[in-house]
Amino acid sequence: MGKNKQEEKRIRPALTPESREDQLVALAINLAEKQLLEGTASAQVISHFLKIGSTKERIEKEILEEQKDLIKAKTEALKSEKRVEELYQEALDAMRRYAGQEINEREEDEEDY
Repeated sequence: MGKNKQEEKRIRPALTPESREDQLVALAINLAEKQLLEGTASAQVISHFLKIGSTKERIEKEILEEQKDLIKAKTEALKSEKRVEELYQEALDAMRRYAGQEINEREEDEEDY
């Protein structure tokens, strides 16, 4: 037979706070959609969805995404730069060893300053 309303609305418990937040946002959006379809949505709900659908909002969201990508790229560049410096130091140390010079930790530390 058919399920009752309480069984239909039952959702699996979230495993993380983030997934719980996602569930609650989805429920709120579903409720807002229902209110909009039934014509019972408040002015605040209507204004909210008009705002997030505006061109300005979309552009701002796109800018934020680009800034996020730029920060990721800068972070990767810094990591890569550090790795290149480590490789140069390893190459210099190898050349010194090849030339018969001893390398100790103290010399390496002084070179860093």
